[in-house]
Formats: sequence, structure tokens, C-alpha cells
Amino acid sequence: MTDAPEKLLPLDAWHKGKGARMVPFAGYSMPIQYEGIIAEHRWTRESAGLFDVSHMGQLTISGPDLDAALEAILPADLSLLKDGRLRYSLLLNDEGGIVDDLMVTRRDEHFYLVVNGATKEGDIALLRSRLPDSVSLDHLTSQALLALQGPKAADLISRLAPGVEALTFMTGDAFEIGGVPAWISRSGYTGEDGFEISIPAEDAEKVADLLADQPEVKPIGLGARDSLRLEAGLPLYGHDLDERTSPIEADLGFAISKRRKAEGGFPGAGRIQYELENGAVSRRVGLAVSGRQPVREGAMVVDADGNEVGRVTSGGFSPILEAPIAMAYVPAASAQPGSDIRLASRGKIFEAEVVSTPFVPHRYHRKGAGQ
Repeated sequence: MTDAPEKLLPLDAWHKGKGARMVPFAGYSMPIQYEGIIAEHRWTRESAGLFDVSHMGQLTISGPDLDAALEAILPADLSLLKDGRLRYSLLLNDEGGIVDDLMVTRRDEHFYLVVNGATKEGDIALLRSRLPDSVSLDHLTSQALLALQGPKAADLISRLAPGVEALTFMTGDAFEIGGVPAWISRSGYTGEDGFEISIPAEDAEKVADLLADQPEVKPIGLGARDSLRLEAGLPLYGHDLDERTSPIEADLGFAISKRRKAEGGFPGAGRIQYELENGAVSRRVGLAVSGRQPVREGAMVVDADGNEVGRVTSGGFSPILEAPIAMAYVPAASAQPGSDIRLASRGKIFEAEVVSTPFVPHRYHRKGAGQ
């Protein structure tokens, strides 16, 4: 336990001025909602939502033989990663458990990483302990990070940063917004088309105002961010992912490149190669829950005799589907779509069915795709 005060985001006063309700999250005081979670959720799906994700850790890693140094830590094939390209990757422990999930980008002569806010200090310590002395890691504490998400995001941001509309999903480049230098990537964690914008913290309010002044934009809080990523079938670290869970159990095998699956050479490779060959005991799946009542994180997955065989890690009511949905770890034999699942929560039994994710289709702007 700690009595350390919550850290303030660079936009703390800006959020309060917009009427945000602030809550503690990842050691920070953060906005959970402005107008209401459902209204903000739907606005993001229909127009464009502005999220403050400055609590996340922004890191640069530089030095000689970078590809080899990072490939000894991450299970990605970084030798194939071109300049300005992003890749979703995982920081693993020696037992193959997930320490964190992150984004890695090649930017000129260095790599740029974005890690989760609640784990960033531990991530930094682990990375520094594993990187060679010749490689340096810088924590960009003077940078803020905003996310603009939704189907109208590209049109409006192109008015402020001409040329940004040419980016495709999982690419980034340097731009200016209102004269402020910005690294902008076409990425995000809502399932919608959108952008993540790294800017100097001292200019965060200027850029936030420029974005929020556009008629398509409203500020969006943590509540809708969580419901949006759940509809998109995206796991949240500390809930759907943890240090006991392997990428294969978590259905994140795509984050391990084909070459690395075969060659190994990263922490936990033995367990992961074993599970690729023989299957994992449990798997993360999407669930459509019968009825109207949501089943929340912590509910048990039970067998016909009422024995616990899994757990719900995320759950809620989908504003778009207007039905309860969840993600859970279930026995591998029950992980196929169409499998019937029983859930136990607060003395009640709920019926559910395994369904494919995402629950709501992704609308990423991929190369060659239309807007």
C-alpha cells in the first residue's frame, strides 16, 4: 500500500474544465466520463472521440545492433519492420507469462515503444536489465499522448495536419499540428479508424483545443474507452492478460512472428513452443451472454457440476449490440465458437455461447482499403 498522491495529467485542468468526473487509475487522476459512458461510446463509433492516454509510457531505445538486442526480449521479427511501421508485441517473463503488451515502432535510428501506464515502471526496469549496456532507454516523461478515434477522425485531423490522411493502419510519421511537432500513428484501441498523437506535454492543451474545436470531436473518458475495446475484442492488461497467462492462452499468437515461433530465442519461448505444438489448457474467448444482465469480471466459468473451470476477465453491456458480452478463459475443449458456457456470479447461473471476436467489426484503414 502507498499513500503517494495521484499524478496529474498535463491536461488535468482541461478535463475538469470540460466537466469530467475524475477517478484514480494507474496512479493518475483520470477522466472516467464527461456526458456519460453510453453517449460517449456511441459518439466515438459514429463520429470522433478524443482520449487522453498520457498516463502510458513512451520510451525510445537506441544504440548499436538494436534489432538483435530487442529480439532477445520481444518475440517480434523486428528485422522485417520498416521505418515508420508499428507492431503489437509482448514483454514476456522467463515462464512465458505476459508482463505487458505494447506497441513498437521503428523511427529512423531508434525504436519507439508505448507501454501500459500501470506497468511502465516495472517494464522500464525489466527492459534495462535485459538490454546490453551499449543500448540506451529513454523514458519520454515530457511527452503527452492523445488518441483520436472514430470514422470521422481522418477527415478532421487532415484539416489540422495535412498529409496525415495518407497514413494507413499501423504506420506513423512526423507532422505538425498548429505548429506543434507531433508524432502521429494511425492506430488505437477502440476497433475504429483513428490516430495516436505524441506531443510535448507543454503543448497538450493547445493541441487538445484544436482537436476539440472541430465539430466532429468530443472528449471521451476511460469508461467508454473500456466498453469500446471490449466490443472490439481487445484485451486489457491486468484484466485479460497477466504474468501467469501465455500468449497462446490469450489468443495472441499472431504477435509472435513465424520465424520466432520456430527459432525461439526470447523469454518463455520453451512454454510457447510447447503450447503451439500441443495446445494450451485454456483459451481466451468471446462470449455472448443470454438475457440482458451483464456478467462482470471475476465471474466463474463452471462445468455441469458447478465446478470452476475458468473465469470471466472482462464483461459489460454492449451499447452497439444492445446485449451483454464478455471475454473469458475457458477450457480449450470448449473454446470453439458455438460452444455452450455456464457462468456463475453472485449466486446466479448465466448461459452464454462462445462467439468469434471482435463483437463489433474493426474499421481500421488498411492499405488499399477505402475510407
